[in-house]
Amino acid sequence: MKEHYKEDAWSIIEEGFHAEMQKSSESIFSLGNGRMGQRANFEEDYSGESLLGNYVGGVYYPDKTRVGWWKNGYPEYFAKVLNAANWIGIRVTANGELLDLATAKVSEFRRELNMKEGYLHRTFTAELPNGIKLKVDARRFLSMQVFEAGLIRYSVTPLNYSGEIEFGCYIDGDIKNEDSNYDEKFWAEVTRETGNDTSALIIRTKKLDFHVCTAQKIVLTKNGENQTFTSIATEKEKYVENLISVSATEGDEIVVYKYAANVSSLNHDKSELMNQAMQVVSRCSVDGFDEMLEDQKNAWAERWKMNDIVIEGDVAAQQAIRFNIFQLNQTYTGDDARLNIGPKGFTGEKYGGSTYWDTEAYCLPFYMLTAGQDVAKNLLLYRYRQLNKAIENGEKLGFKAGAALYPMVTMNGEECHNEWEITFEEIHRNGAIAYAIYNYIKHTGDSGYLMEGGLEVLLAISRFWSQRFNWSDHKKQYVMLGVTGPNEYENNVNNNWYTNYIARWTMQYTMECMEYCREDSGFWNEFIQKTSFVNDQELTQWRKIVDNVYEPRLEGSNIYLQQDGYLDKEDRLAEDLDPQERPINQHWSWDRILRSVFIKQADVLQGMYFFEDDFSEEVIRDNFNYYEPRTVHESSLSPCVHSVIASKLGMEEKAYEMYLRTARLDLDDYNHEADEGLHITSMAGTWIAVIEGFGGKRVHDGILSFDPVIPPQWDSYRFNLVYRNVIIRVGVSANGVSVKTESDGELEILIYGKSHRLTANNPINVER
Repeated sequence: MKEHYKEDAWSIIEEGFHAEMQKSSESIFSLGNGRMGQRANFEEDYSGESLLGNYVGGVYYPDKTRVGWWKNGYPEYFAKVLNAANWIGIRVTANGELLDLATAKVSEFRRELNMKEGYLHRTFTAELPNGIKLKVDARRFLSMQVFEAGLIRYSVTPLNYSGEIEFGCYIDGDIKNEDSNYDEKFWAEVTRETGNDTSALIIRTKKLDFHVCTAQKIVLTKNGENQTFTSIATEKEKYVENLISVSATEGDEIVVYKYAANVSSLNHDKSELMNQAMQVVSRCSVDGFDEMLEDQKNAWAERWKMNDIVIEGDVAAQQAIRFNIFQLNQTYTGDDARLNIGPKGFTGEKYGGSTYWDTEAYCLPFYMLTAGQDVAKNLLLYRYRQLNKAIENGEKLGFKAGAALYPMVTMNGEECHNEWEITFEEIHRNGAIAYAIYNYIKHTGDSGYLMEGGLEVLLAISRFWSQRFNWSDHKKQYVMLGVTGPNEYENNVNNNWYTNYIARWTMQYTMECMEYCREDSGFWNEFIQKTSFVNDQELTQWRKIVDNVYEPRLEGSNIYLQQDGYLDKEDRLAEDLDPQERPINQHWSWDRILRSVFIKQADVLQGMYFFEDDFSEEVIRDNFNYYEPRTVHESSLSPCVHSVIASKLGMEEKAYEMYLRTARLDLDDYNHEADEGLHITSMAGTWIAVIEGFGGKRVHDGILSFDPVIPPQWDSYRFNLVYRNVIIRVGVSANGVSVKTESDGELEILIYGKSHRLTANNPINVER
């Protein structure tokens, strides 16, 4: 674990330049606005180790799959989140010497991600190899109000030099993805254009023909006064630059304002991209950096009103939760149903694709209860609109009659993940999508969504499960063979308990939803015709399966076995591992991992988290005490689930340990992989750990319930929810709980099991 960044309630702060940490810091200090994002690469040249990353939402590339042995059903491609044109570049040269932090002597380096106001600020002094000292102050942000705009204020002050300083403000589209399967460059040039203070580049993807125009407009000041200048325009393939030479005297502050835009064919006609991009940069330059930064601060202030979690008495915990919430808001804003939440967001290339089951299992609750019902529904509609592709995915594997297998990784609904044991065996993802529909309706009361597409999705998933189970003459029950559960340190197992359980639950829930929808005869008749649903035949088979699903158990105990054969492994505990061998996925062979008892993330416990009401506290406790000590938590999705369950069970120390692990996973780099990008989707799990774990938030029979606990390390904490259009503000201290709302109307809530009527201007206070 690395404790590199200074603890601060509202900022991530790095003091001192550490080249060995640069790639990790590029991830940590990433920026985004839901439509585009970038890693915290330097504006000036840097010849040290770095992962260049600029990303435009919804733009991707189908990189040809590279595998050793091809199997029927493999996807033809792996969808890559594209590294797009680098627009931040400002090449600085003084007396012929290039500013490069890999070759300069760097002092007074400080980098701050201001999460309260939404910008990145970096300062340093650099002594170039020729002895010239420059002081640099750089600020940048991606606008939360003009979603296609990025702005930079780059200040250079010569400390011991008078003479010419050159600024090469460029856009470089000649880039590649680090994870390209065949080292292919994915972009081709369409056109480019340069003027005295502007330049623009349009590039297109070689496949799928996405077009992106990246434009810049430059404004220059010296000691606060606007400067006129004549630039030297440079154009070459996929590259444009405005080179500006400035005469400076020692102590002069030269500021380059770079107003940039990324405009894509996802949102504009291709013939209008250049014009649209120029309009964006022109607007930004007229408004100016300071005014737009003020707008940025106001936009973030509005978001924090709803999203903030305040923790008193524990700065590390406070910083961590705000960092996670900040990155979630930078990744997805919910106003475009075509977009989703990638595991790395806009912070790195690993995993590719737009969405995993993480969205439904972990992210939906955060957006649903902070951004509201419409945003949550957009996440559901994303899957509904890709239902036909999910059915096609099922057909490729031999499933029939409208059975849908949603993809493990996707951009457009088509499966594009190429690891067999994940792509074709980790099918529990289907259940998470069904659970999301249930979870949405439970929290919003919007049962009407079933008739807007929800029931079609449930039917298609249940059809898949009904065909995926098979009857075992030996067990005299229905079994599911050859799967990978949430614990990816087990592949090709039989009867993963979680998969069997959520599959059965999905079929049962689908039948319940059908009973509700039958009441609307017009909808029901149309539904039967559209889906070719054969009522008696299909439901009879479903009921037979639901009543006879095999669940592996440890005889004479409350323990549900993770899968058949789990007890055949050498029984060891995670605490017995040599710390030098952790994480095991970076030190052990895959063969050794598969033969070990160790669990990557919650598996049986994932089911008990989802379906808590189906199990007694004793059963949950017994399973937690059995499985958590065997869990190495090498999935980012693991600690949050364990924290929630530990809170429920009154295991305060374990709940807090797991909370810090999930909340500071990237900041402290627990798994030594922050350089690859942040774990965006698990950040939603951090929020869940506070709200559902410590806050004890549940919904029972349509009634919102709280059973809060408070970690002994905290003096108090506060959080907000929007539940059925009512904004609720909850405060918890050692003395008790307070709940209030400014919303009109009334809402019944439970606090520690006792009913209260919540109304505006009448806060509820309950002593502990």
